[in-house]
Amino acid sequence: MAYYDAVRRTLIIIFILNIIVALFKGAYGLFTNSLSMTTDGLHSLFDSSSNIIGLVGISLASRPPDREHPYGHSKFETFATLGIAVLLFASCFQVIMAAVGRFLTPSVPDITEWSFAIMVGTLVLNIGVSAYEYIIGRRLKSSILVADSMHTRSDVFASIGVILGLVAVKMGYPLADPIIALLICGLIILTGLEIIKDSSRVLLDRALIEESVIRKLAESVSGVCSCHRIRTRGMPGEMYVDLHIGVDSNLPMEEAHKVGEDVEERIKNSIEGVREVMVHLEPKDYCELKEMGGRHK
Repeated sequence: MAYYDAVRRTLIIIFILNIIVALFKGAYGLFTNSLSMTTDGLHSLFDSSSNIIGLVGISLASRPPDREHPYGHSKFETFATLGIAVLLFASCFQVIMAAVGRFLTPSVPDITEWSFAIMVGTLVLNIGVSAYEYIIGRRLKSSILVADSMHTRSDVFASIGVILGLVAVKMGYPLADPIIALLICGLIILTGLEIIKDSSRVLLDRALIEESVIRKLAESVSGVCSCHRIRTRGMPGEMYVDLHIGVDSNLPMEEAHKVGEDVEERIKNSIEGVREVMVHLEPKDYCELKEMGGRHK
């Protein structure tokens, strides 16, 4: 539960900071008729929405295993990251429509010193927020914090683009405002696709650990003659390992079982984030017969 409490606490902090950033950029963008600044404020608002999705996802993921979910509910965290990606795509639609309207009916936003001050101030804050969330996410091996930090990181680049757009408008190029808004949309879409790519790896049970690493650890345990049929799945902070080991068929059951326990402990102690190891015991002569059969084929 300490893991989920830490993730929840981080998301609440980021949520409050994102709301502050969104209010400053969005409100002043509307006041000065700056589409790119308003868009950036909208982007920050969706950052806050993604924090709420993250909090809901973490609440569901923290539930203990039950009869229908013997492996627990941790994948709710991954589903929540997909929700963040969907929000990113949804935010782009309105921005694209507004940018097209600005091209058809041009208008010049009122750019002031306050416009630059707000953008630079929120940019610095976003850099700090993204770095903090990414570091905590990597430390906790939390997919939702890492995904959310990528969301905020896209906001950093978007803010830089808005500042450049404001400079261009100030120099007499008002069309730079909707152009920058569309470029921000492209950045948002790329971020969403990256989040979906990372989440799909977990949902499709992609292998997380190289087979050779597991095999080397298992065969380093006294009493193990071979290791095969290695499978891994889960998330970086909650991995499940399944493997078969060959042991001497003359070993008493208790000793063979102890070898399996030693393999389990060796893997858990050597690889951070492994929650469960399922070891299947096979007699040594059975393993040798399988190997001979494989060679004859």
